[in-house]
Amino acid sequence: MHTAQVEFYSEYGRYAASLTELGPPPSGAASSSAADLIGNDLAVGEKSGYQFTLTATPEGYAINSDPVAFNSSRSRTFYSDQTLVIGESLGWEPAASNSQELR
Repeated sequence: MHTAQVEFYSEYGRYAASLTELGPPPSGAASSSAADLIGNDLAVGEKSGYQFTLTATPEGYAINSDPVAFNSSRSRTFYSDQTLVIGESLGWEPAASNSQELR
């Protein structure tokens, strides 16, 4: 998603404020604000058992990734932003900019 944001920024002079802006255009759309930089599954917010959210911030953007269902293989939440640092939180609490850096 960071790569898509960098490409979006280089094309539009700003970061995308939503996953749909990074995703493919809707079927049959003559013109769209979608940049087609990520797949449809991620553009709708879910991939590989995780729910993704992308929000605009004054500095750029924030990405959160939380398990759709917490279990033994999905027990962490993740956060990242335009700094490209990925933070993680063990358990239910959503990761944030001050979360432990993923190593």
